[in-house]
Amino acid sequence: MWKGFAAAPLSVESNKMNLTGSLCLAAELENLAVIRDFVRESARALGVDPAIISDVVLATDEAATNVIVHGYQGRQGTIEIEVTREAMDLVVYVRDTAPPFDPTRASSPDLTRPLEERPPGGLGIYLIRQYMDEIIHRIMPRGGNELILKKRIRNRKE
Repeated sequence: MWKGFAAAPLSVESNKMNLTGSLCLAAELENLAVIRDFVRESARALGVDPAIISDVVLATDEAATNVIVHGYQGRQGTIEIEVTREAMDLVVYVRDTAPPFDPTRASSPDLTRPLEERPPGGLGIYLIRQYMDEIIHRIMPRGGNELILKKRIRNRKE
């Protein structure tokens, strides 16, 4: 079914009282549905409003697609997704071992130009910026990338 699939269920970290879930699997387009489901269910378990969850799922899907298609460029690799709550933010960490690329420095597409005149690409990063409140990129110490996606949240009860 899924190649290279490993998941850790949501658990309470000692001393932090933050719920965290993580998923590591082969960076393949066939695994995008698994990633979407994992982010959706993790956010639900963290008590996040469903309207916010859909934005975060879309942004994570775009980030994962970029890693798979542009980062690995057909080469084998893994992608790790971690979902946690930090204070009033839902935070998704997207980690890979692909060559470094900082999407926070990518230019925005010119949406005023007719579609047939625009170069392909660039809309995924644009969508991530539209749906998330903060995006941070870090190069990992052992190589690869960590993209941190933050979304301000409220509890369903608020």
